[in-house]
Amino acid sequence: MSTPDEEPGIEDVLARAREASMELAAVLDEPPLWEPIWKRPRKPKTDGERKAELRKQRRRLQDAGRRRFFAGQSRRPRSRQNRIGNAAARRDARALSRVPHSNAWLW
Repeated sequence: MSTPDEEPGIEDVLARAREASMELAAVLDEPPLWEPIWKRPRKPKTDGERKAELRKQRRRLQDAGRRRFFAGQSRRPRSRQNRIGNAAARRDARALSRVPHSNAWLW
């Protein structure tokens, strides 16, 4: 194994290190060629965009509230099966509430 005749001076090493750091800084400064969308910096929304989004959201919630209100006001009859099931459940609950609490007969 041979050693080089002359070792590089500290100035040469320092100059090469500075050059490499400048190249690295230049590479890091420019945006990458491709970056997944979740890693991209967020673009802040303008006031107009934010207000428009809030308007749409408010409108959507108001419409949902109206639908909920009018669904409760609806006089449309429920299906017979639905009513029978509810009535039977009410009768069972009423009967169970009158019985002294014991699970001996509930097998």
